Amino acid sequence: MAQLTLPRNSRIGAGRAWPAAEGAGRTVTFRVYRWNPEEDGNPSLDTYEVDADDCGPMVLDGLIWIKNKVDPTLTFRRSCREGVCGSCAMNIDGANTLACTRAMDEVRGDTVTIYPLPHLDVVKDLVADLTTFYAQLRSIEPWLQTESPQPQTEWRQSHDDREKLDGLYECILCACCSTACPSYWWNGERYLGPAVLLQAYRWLIDSRDEATGERLDRLDDPFRLYRCHTIMNCAQTCPKGLNPAKAIAEIKKLMVERRV
Repeated sequence: MAQLTLPRNSRIGAGRAWPAAEGAGRTVTFRVYRWNPEEDGNPSLDTYEVDADDCGPMVLDGLIWIKNKVDPTLTFRRSCREGVCGSCAMNIDGANTLACTRAMDEVRGDTVTIYPLPHLDVVKDLVADLTTFYAQLRSIEPWLQTESPQPQTEWRQSHDDREKLDGLYECILCACCSTACPSYWWNGERYLGPAVLLQAYRWLIDSRDEATGERLDRLDDPFRLYRCHTIMNCAQTCPKGLNPAKAIAEIKKLMVERRV
């Protein structure tokens, strides 16, 4: 049997512990992944005792509390705090999700354990490098493409055609699904991944778009589309309740239909 050993500089060690402040109310333990590229050291897990009576109920509230009141060096992305922008995607309690929509009380046990999104390079602490992810998104040209003369007011669409976009347009590109996909872990440089392929299908199925053939041509590749093995991690982890695997299957059906 093969024996695999992590490189020495990738092993996560014990970090600093920040006890609860004097007079704190109900506390929740946060164990947070820390790594600073400007320091010559391994990643660590720092431990913080968060005063849950002094902040909001969500995991993101706890992280903001830590940054504001305990450790200003803690680095993470966040913006809207409403589950809309996808900025605060991270791995919480072993699952990819949004820190702004995951309540502290929803976490199993007494400790909230937080890592950056898996299988991506880490920029710092909880900030993962999404450069490749966004380059793949640009490659599918996610905007309306037409050849017909532009109408004076708007591109019209029937109610039935509009309903076909439900379950697709809601994607916030948080990358939770792609970074939970083993096929993306193995072939991340070539396989587009669940999030980008869901976006691709959103434009393929849009009745107003007139570049269906060109879009399918760009996806017709052994790696860009066909690395999906229907593992379904993407649907399980999506914080918006979407099903990228179904969208990928629909793209494959379109590929077959145009050959028949």
